[in-house]
Amino acid sequence: MKKTVFLGLIAACLASCTTKEDPFLIQKDRIGKLHKNAIVKQLDSVFANDSLVKRIGEGDYMQAGNDQYLVFEKRGKHVFTLTPTQQHDENEKIETIQIHDERYKTENGISLKSTFKDIREHYKIKNIYNTMKNLVITVNGQEYFTIDKKELAEDLRYDMSLNIDPIQIPDAAKIKQFMINWKHTEIAETEKKDAQ
Repeated sequence: MKKTVFLGLIAACLASCTTKEDPFLIQKDRIGKLHKNAIVKQLDSVFANDSLVKRIGEGDYMQAGNDQYLVFEKRGKHVFTLTPTQQHDENEKIETIQIHDERYKTENGISLKSTFKDIREHYKIKNIYNTMKNLVITVNGQEYFTIDKKELAEDLRYDMSLNIDPIQIPDAAKIKQFMINWKHTEIAETEKKDAQ
């Protein structure tokens, strides 16, 4: 009898000690409630407790805007901007996610509150693209980041032809945009399998 009660207490303790999944965790196949395999027509049900604003691009020309789905919490906080690969297709998967909410973080703890030092310490930097106003930093993974060129030394801000080295970016430079590209991850995984 005592053994049964003891085992029952241990089971109850273990059940209460299990950690609840973090709703703000960015994982390889999931960001909060959104799974990598979700398609556009499922977004209304995935974000049923939130507000989903649909901005549908027009036409199929290069200048046409992409379809975008903006997710807001009921209190009005902008959480994500979701962009599928193809326009006007409800069966399309989401390709890119722009994170607008600093509560969302990777398993390494990277969020919109992070700095370039955090990126450098947790990722291998693949490329740094020098655009008119920003640096776009791609890493070996699904994440990529933009940093405002105002964070750079004055002599590095205006020439888009310069190759910017990671050492030229201050450790304290803040992340301006945080993006996830699930399509890029799928391509990388396919290439890896083909190489084996």
